[in-house]
Amino acid sequence: MNDREPPGTLAPHIPADLYRQAQTTGRPIVIVHTTPQTGRPARAYLIPIVITGACALGLIGTIAAVLALIEYAAHTAAAVASAAGPIGVGGLTLKLARSKGK
Repeated sequence: MNDREPPGTLAPHIPADLYRQAQTTGRPIVIVHTTPQTGRPARAYLIPIVITGACALGLIGTIAAVLALIEYAAHTAAAVASAAGPIGVGGLTLKLARSKGK
């Protein structure tokens, strides 16, 4: 036997020495074709979606908290204005709220 490659087309993952050994012993050469994974795994899509969802929920919670504080401040200002009556500075008087009964 010489040191050149065996004749014919071989799969690139079968070394020549294994081919020669299989020929001398009579064992068959088994070639297993594995298909490469096509596309990206689900984890590659799931992690960004989960992070985006968490950020969106955090933003919605922050907006809800700001709106609740604004509403509370508006109610507080209305209660103070109705209880205080007119406010005078120097010679100017400012009535903060209208009286309910006339």
